[in-house]
Amino acid sequence: MRDADTIFRRYQQIRPRLPRVGALPETVQIGSLLEIADQIDAFVFDAFGVLNVGESLIDGADRRLEQLRARGCQIRVLTNAASYDRQGAIAKFQRLGLSLADEEIVTSREAALKHLPDGHLGVIAMEGDRLLDIPHPMTRLGDDPAAFEAVDAFLFLSSAEWTEARQDLLRAAIARRPRPLVVANADLAAPRETGFTLEPGHFGHLIADDFPDCVRFFGKPFPDVYQLVTDTLEGIDPTRIAMCGDTLHTDILGGAAAGWRTVFVTRDGLFAGLDADAYREDSGLHADWQLARI
Repeated sequence: MRDADTIFRRYQQIRPRLPRVGALPETVQIGSLLEIADQIDAFVFDAFGVLNVGESLIDGADRRLEQLRARGCQIRVLTNAASYDRQGAIAKFQRLGLSLADEEIVTSREAALKHLPDGHLGVIAMEGDRLLDIPHPMTRLGDDPAAFEAVDAFLFLSSAEWTEARQDLLRAAIARRPRPLVVANADLAAPRETGFTLEPGHFGHLIADDFPDCVRFFGKPFPDVYQLVTDTLEGIDPTRIAMCGDTLHTDILGGAAAGWRTVFVTRDGLFAGLDADAYREDSGLHADWQLARI
């Protein structure tokens, strides 16, 4: 899971768990989002690989957002990053230098928190996450096997401090007593400056391989997070919303399943330095448009 081809193959393997889409259009190559701004009323951006790579803003991303706003287009950022609560997510984009209003940011964490199971939660999160937005009694999970046994359900927010040993504890706990596992970030991996990091979706799907009825995923490509965005774009025809992303099985598949148009961004994300067209053809996931950078 440390290279793009392996990540792509795993997405193909789990595809039966992802939303289904019908035949997709042939992809039209464009040089800039400005070329299609008259066809789209709202552009929805993935973050990693489209606006930023790790903690670095992609050159020109902030300028393009301002140009689209000047054309009258709505802007939303739809991110599967669930390590931060809403205020933390806003602060992160501010650190990157992106000028985003609070209402322009939608996260998979928000979608997951709307569908938490009842009972005492075992939460997998970064040490610095204060978990102030979790409305249930909870225990932060670490290396204590007893904690895994005591809770009624699991909430997976961040894999930043997750280990194979902790994954083994989670799997063993669910095997002994099946309980819900809510995965708040459906991504398998995320591009960083020096490679890829494994994300909660990777670990969640390992559990789902053996206990599919226990696991529920939130974030792209699953529908709840797209509905959150649609709710903020009242009155806009779905066919005039465009999802812009670098990952075929999350951004493009999910956007198409929501009835939106899609834009495949290839230069800096999952398929950076690779033949993105070959992966698009292999998957059969064809965006409406394709370009290197937004």
